[in-house]
Amino acid sequence: MRPPRPYPSDLSDARWGLMEPILSAWRAERRGKGLDIGRPPEHDLRRIMDAVLYVDRTGIPWRYLPHDFAPWETVYGYFAAWQKDGVFDQLNGALRRLVREAEGRTPEASACVLDAQSVKTSANVPAASQGIDAGKKIAGRKRHIGVDTLGLLLAVLVTAASTSDHAGGIQVLSQIAKAHPRVTKAWADTGYRTTAIDHGARLGIDVEVVHRDPGQKGFKVIPRRWVVERTFGWLMHHRRLARDYETHPHRSEAMIRLAMIDLMSRRLTRESTPNWKNS
Repeated sequence: MRPPRPYPSDLSDARWGLMEPILSAWRAERRGKGLDIGRPPEHDLRRIMDAVLYVDRTGIPWRYLPHDFAPWETVYGYFAAWQKDGVFDQLNGALRRLVREAEGRTPEASACVLDAQSVKTSANVPAASQGIDAGKKIAGRKRHIGVDTLGLLLAVLVTAASTSDHAGGIQVLSQIAKAHPRVTKAWADTGYRTTAIDHGARLGIDVEVVHRDPGQKGFKVIPRRWVVERTFGWLMHHRRLARDYETHPHRSEAMIRLAMIDLMSRRLTRESTPNWKNS
């Protein structure tokens, strides 16, 4: 049953309409295999997604979910299953294509922008999956992403912060080449070295390093690179991503995809919610 006063992160009817076909198809497939999680009683998928979005947007621990949602163990079970079964990938891809079409672009991208972001981790993150970014002096993890020219997510990889940009970039390029064969151009910053450029060439992707003007003083928007920097800014609207709280890197990747799903669904339905930085 829907609560009388929904949370700002809850799905509207319009946003749920964008996600419901994929989530319902997932449940039907699991039923066919005898793997459905909610037996009996069966939990409402919309309310489960509301709870997952609540965690992503507010940054609370799973155990702190408000009691008007399903038990936190159930919600996390769905989140983990959706990550494992590629549901967040499907939603991200479907919504990205809709946003691109709404912007007058072809459904599939032909160019991308690469970058990486180092973030601190919480105390529950295993030391084995962390590292130190010597350049930025951050101990934690690193998010390597590839986005299209609208800043929409194409690929994501979470590693220890000690992983170099170009090493992570090689894996992201491989992801993009496999999932988005139309991509033939990529822009990146100076952290992407010859090995990443050569790897891109083998995949049929021309990787161009965009250099900062050596005489530049103060802040200045750098062509192409600003697109992916803006995406990192979008991700920071979700408190769960202000730091890496996930025990497993693949769960961190899922949280990033979830944030983009939230953003794209709101863009398609022309909805907004207060930014936590301004609250």
